[in-house]
Amino acid sequence: MKKIYLGLSIAALTLALTACGGGKEAANNTTAPAPATTATAEKPADEASKAETRTIKYLDKEYTVPSKTERIAIVGSMESMEDSLVLNVKPVGAISVGGKFPEMFAPITGEATSIGEKIQPNLETILSLKPDVILGSSKFPPEMAEKLNKIAPTFPVSHISTNWEANLQLLGELTGKQAEAEKALNEYKSGIEAAKAKLGDGIKDKKVLVIRLRQGNINIYPEKVFFNPALYADLGLTAPEEVKAAKAQEIISMEKFTQINPDYLFIQFSPDENKDKPNALEDLQNNPIWKSVNAVKNGNVYVNVVDPLAQGGTAWSKTQFLKAAVEKLSAK
Repeated sequence: MKKIYLGLSIAALTLALTACGGGKEAANNTTAPAPATTATAEKPADEASKAETRTIKYLDKEYTVPSKTERIAIVGSMESMEDSLVLNVKPVGAISVGGKFPEMFAPITGEATSIGEKIQPNLETILSLKPDVILGSSKFPPEMAEKLNKIAPTFPVSHISTNWEANLQLLGELTGKQAEAEKALNEYKSGIEAAKAKLGDGIKDKKVLVIRLRQGNINIYPEKVFFNPALYADLGLTAPEEVKAAKAQEIISMEKFTQINPDYLFIQFSPDENKDKPNALEDLQNNPIWKSVNAVKNGNVYVNVVDPLAQGGTAWSKTQFLKAAVEKLSAK
């Protein structure tokens, strides 16, 4: 059923959102229309376009959206922020980190309004932006998704790395940039073949590992999460057994890390994720046990080869990481 927003004030709808959907949907505006004339009988172009809809299929589910989706608000989906970089899409509302837009998103956030943090969106701000569509996150609880859908049609954009192509294609379809999306996907796939040829068999039997420092802890990820698909699925490297066994992001001890004993190590470290332990990376590098690992002894440790806020499983992350990783892995 189409939802009718005409006639509702921002304050009234904000109050309804705060109530978390406790009441029925707002009734149609019953104000008597002015007598029809040649000038008033026709709807303004923007209203007419909003009245028209189209159906978009995303991850086996169909969504009804306005025929024109020019005003896009990104709420909770850092994946969509990165996809916007690839397609040069400039949302009306975007996610801030620590109260500001990260530098990596400067090309697309110059005219955007902050809708709040990733997990703390400001519903009143989002409403005031009058978005045609909202790109939310599959991590959102049902009650948040319900609130957002009252503002505009909302997509629960997947945070799962294996859905990276579908995510980019979704943004391409919403913005009319399907050709640009397909071009980006094809260029990455071509880059994989070139990367494999460049690497040859030089690191075939080497252990390559990506870790992320969070609150001073060493985190590893499953084989199909974060940057791991680029290494193990795309480049064809063999994942360490500990990575294969991981079911989700997993904190590992220094002892377990030394048991993995990687030959090449990529570290992602962001001060925003280590506010309580800002010297975590330095402390780790000075640890005698850390220095016993092959990658450290042989100078094959690489910190933030891409922006530390990169999600890992997006077209932008994969493309940037592939270039940097191949450069490092083929240097020795």
